[in-house]
Amino acid sequence: MKKSVIVYGVLLLALFAAPFVGYPIFLMTALCFALFASAFNLLIGFTGLLSFGHAMFFGFAAYVTGHAAKVWGLTPELAILVGTLSASAIGLLTGWLAVRRQGIYFAMVTLALSQMIYFVCVQAPFTYAEDGIQSIPRGKLLGLIDLSSDTVMYFFVLAVFVGGFALIHRIIHSPFGQVLKSIRENEPRALSLGYNVDRYKLMAFVLSATLAGLAGATKALVQGLATLTDVSWQMSGEVVLMTLLGGMGTILGPSVGAGIIMAMQNYLADLGSWVTIIMGTTFVVCVLAFRRGIVGEIEHWLGRKKA
Repeated sequence: MKKSVIVYGVLLLALFAAPFVGYPIFLMTALCFALFASAFNLLIGFTGLLSFGHAMFFGFAAYVTGHAAKVWGLTPELAILVGTLSASAIGLLTGWLAVRRQGIYFAMVTLALSQMIYFVCVQAPFTYAEDGIQSIPRGKLLGLIDLSSDTVMYFFVLAVFVGGFALIHRIIHSPFGQVLKSIRENEPRALSLGYNVDRYKLMAFVLSATLAGLAGATKALVQGLATLTDVSWQMSGEVVLMTLLGGMGTILGPSVGAGIIMAMQNYLADLGSWVTIIMGTTFVVCVLAFRRGIVGEIEHWLGRKKA
């Protein structure tokens, strides 16, 4: 426990110092995707449900937040709240339909529903189709703190990320989280013990969708942009890649995976389409050499060493 506190403390200090040595926009975007991956990991890593449509929560929340901030003139915290609630509503509806199925059928249902949301975003007037919502204002937090400064905005995004990460950590280590793990390991046994498995899976799905929406809503304010890319099936694939690369079922793994993928996309952008090839190669190497993911392998090695 003490070692975990020290690790989290060091990481938090590093995040506090990061905007003074790095590019704030990249760091903020990486934090948003780290939260997105952590939210997805809550579903696949701790409940055992593989969703191929998590981008619908991330992207739709970004659209709603952008519209609320630009057209309705809401303050950033209210715009993010509205976007997050929209993701929760979609998560409740899609989860109610999807959790009735298992395995690949669950994944295909989420993919189909995600494509439906994608086409809604293509056709809906407020999304502006391929143009997306551009020049989304950051506004003033609580009507007082101007977020136009990248440094100020970074610390706001950091607060959102830490809050979301802390919530996920608490969920995982709560009795509710233990039930989710039991469902992941042996669903029939959890059912035989008297747990309403479908209700627990639905709650986990809605929580994951809400946190994914929070990440997408925050990202819309960071970049001032919400586009179809945010809600596409490729984005759903990226978050799967981030989670598996970092370590599915670990707490820090998805954040590490998100940081690596975002760094590759940002710093290798000059290579054009070769970025996709490099990412694919990295994923293959990780699957072959680090089947537990980067953080998963480190935790396994430390556990063996301690034993």
